[in-house]
Amino acid sequence: MSAQVREATLAAEWGVEPVPTESRPLAAVEVFVLWFNLGVSLLLLVAGALLTPGLGLRDALLATLLGAVVGNLLLGLAAWIGAEVGAPSMVLLRAPLGISGSAVPTALNVLQNVGWGAFEILIIATSADAITRRLLGTSSYVAWVAVFGFLTTLMAVGGPIVVVRRWLRRYAVWFVLASTVYLTWYALTHFDVGSLWRRPGTGELSFWLGVDLVVAMPVSWIPLAADYTRFARSPRGAFWGTAVGYALANVWFYALGALFMLALRAEDLVAAVLAIPAGAVALAILLVDETDEAFANIYSTSVSLQNLWPQANRRQLAVGTGAVCSLLAATVPLVQYESFLFLIGAFFVPLFGVLAADYFVVRRRRLTPDDLYGPQARAPRWSGFASWLAGFVVYQWIVPTEIPGWKTLLSTLFGAVGLPFPLSSHLPWLGGSLPSLGLSFLLYVLLARRP
Repeated sequence: MSAQVREATLAAEWGVEPVPTESRPLAAVEVFVLWFNLGVSLLLLVAGALLTPGLGLRDALLATLLGAVVGNLLLGLAAWIGAEVGAPSMVLLRAPLGISGSAVPTALNVLQNVGWGAFEILIIATSADAITRRLLGTSSYVAWVAVFGFLTTLMAVGGPIVVVRRWLRRYAVWFVLASTVYLTWYALTHFDVGSLWRRPGTGELSFWLGVDLVVAMPVSWIPLAADYTRFARSPRGAFWGTAVGYALANVWFYALGALFMLALRAEDLVAAVLAIPAGAVALAILLVDETDEAFANIYSTSVSLQNLWPQANRRQLAVGTGAVCSLLAATVPLVQYESFLFLIGAFFVPLFGVLAADYFVVRRRRLTPDDLYGPQARAPRWSGFASWLAGFVVYQWIVPTEIPGWKTLLSTLFGAVGLPFPLSSHLPWLGGSLPSLGLSFLLYVLLARRP
């Protein structure tokens, strides 16, 4: 068996135990390729469009740059922890929450990953169907769900080393760069960028809420980061490869989304891109690359489930997860549940504050296997839960998730104690991510005692 095949097999089969240093093959450039490709997404293009016309192009780009720096710094730190310890994300949460306590965020992570995996397959299949309708006059949405569901499940079965080395590094990154450069060239040569730059925003979105929207995207990957960077050769390479790779894609696609939305004034950005010359080809390439986001959600679901059932076969878990995601994408109107997925995601922003405080301050980067797998780690750690819950409450106080009934309930609860709600309506510059993360970080430092 060759060394490359042996590395791929180890990565595909590795469970929740720390990956030994000699079995971590990913160089910094390979980590960069992985996270750059994960950052290249139609969702990012659409998210960039959400910044406008509330913000003008100048403020949208500034908000993107600032949000990308902050968000990807946090994502890079999560990647660092994963590479230094060698354990997956949900296992790392055993340190501040206990083994039994980590089951709570694990269940939430499984729910959000299955939801987003199905949502990604839905986005890919819908866009592929739009391309075939435009070019061939035929519609085959369910067939596209089956095709991309099978492909992304196959990638998840293979694992990150196979995906990075046999697909992303050799082929995907170059096709993606070509299509992205083309869309950028088209925007710069066909749009009046100077006029768009001078056009003010409508004011429907504040600058700092725009920053928070950008921060939310890299932060949403924090619960998955260590699942991949545990295979990185060094923490430094994992940090820079993750932070720079995702930040570059972040800034590029947010900027493209804002530019296309302002210039074309289209309600459906995907349809607008399809309408430009060679837009279908560029979009088709981005769609194929979009499979790595669905792969990541399916793979991380299987890894997270192993935190609950360490003896389970990860490949079989990936097959089952891929089947569930495909079935949901084919039968359930997932757009209706997008807000619910955002609510689950809001739990993980303050939770990273707890993890970072535990690892960098309380334990001072001295995390032993007994802290994650030993008998003393079994009981829940309530200081972690209290800090986490406080951060989540503050997040929802500032920027509540838009779910029918949820916002009304929060308004009643905060009103009962005389607090203005939501706080962002009184302080429109205030976002929810950083205050909630900072509060949970500080609270844990104050409450926790090193076990």
